[in-house]
Amino acid sequence: MVFKDLYNQEVKSKLMQELKLKNIMEVPKVIKIVVNVGAGEAVTNKTVLEKIKEQLTLITGQKPIVTKARKSVSAFKIRKGLPIGIKVTLRDKRMASFLEKLIKIVIPRLRDFRGIGENSIDPGGNLNLGFTEQTIFPEIDFDKIDKIRGLEVTIVTNARSKEKGKKLFELLGIPFQTR
Repeated sequence: MVFKDLYNQEVKSKLMQELKLKNIMEVPKVIKIVVNVGAGEAVTNKTVLEKIKEQLTLITGQKPIVTKARKSVSAFKIRKGLPIGIKVTLRDKRMASFLEKLIKIVIPRLRDFRGIGENSIDPGGNLNLGFTEQTIFPEIDFDKIDKIRGLEVTIVTNARSKEKGKKLFELLGIPFQTR
């Protein structure tokens, strides 16, 4: 079943019952997914950003943008405006297909995985996941990467509370740690 159909047919009604919501518009939903790679080494090596851009394009299916430093940090030799990262914001169909791939393919590929901790959900109901290497995504060919890099995935919702966000993610099939 496609992610959007699963959400509309099963998840919405279960959320309305379990959260005791009266209006269908109150039901939490995923708004966007932001995939971010910080590259501090871009200060000394300019080709790093191009390689990360290629990999993120493969992973997400969308062209990423370069993020720049907001302020100068002399200890890290970073000046304001220097490119230090790459990010992609996914919405609609690309977001749905990425979320489906994340739940069904990427998370099960993690070694020694015991579930996502509750601390990964912020007070606004958004889920933040950090991956230590980009090779867990099936599109990345291990022989073609120059260096193993981590990336962050933020799943943004309109849940407005940690409890509502957790319930939404559980019903979508994201595995959480059991006590």
